[in-house]
Amino acid sequence: MLKILLFIGSGSFLGGIARYLLSRSIQNTVITSFPLGTFWVNITGCFLIGLIYGLSDRGTPISNELRLFLAVGFCGGFTTFSTFSNENLALLRDGSILYFSLYAGLSVFLGLLATFGGHALTKIIVP
Repeated sequence: MLKILLFIGSGSFLGGIARYLLSRSIQNTVITSFPLGTFWVNITGCFLIGLIYGLSDRGTPISNELRLFLAVGFCGGFTTFSTFSNENLALLRDGSILYFSLYAGLSVFLGLLATFGGHALTKIIVP
């Protein structure tokens, strides 16, 4: 178990660094108020996790440790949006339209609501 956690943790460490560097590089290159850096990181992460799980589904010899390092660790550290997208795709593939709709819709709505709530709370507790 410790070995698996080390694979995931090291992947997450590298993914977080990659997220910061890529997002910052893009945002500093293109002057816009649109969060283009984060947008590209999220889309790239979705592509990468799709590629990783697609290769695994096709029987490509990817060890469990490498898959965990790349998908859970690197992509998870790079962006949790990739995991969110992959889980929604799995729900659609399984024909779970109701669960897909609930998960996608509630995640976006409640995520925004929770972010708003966190910001609002800081205005109350920090004058």
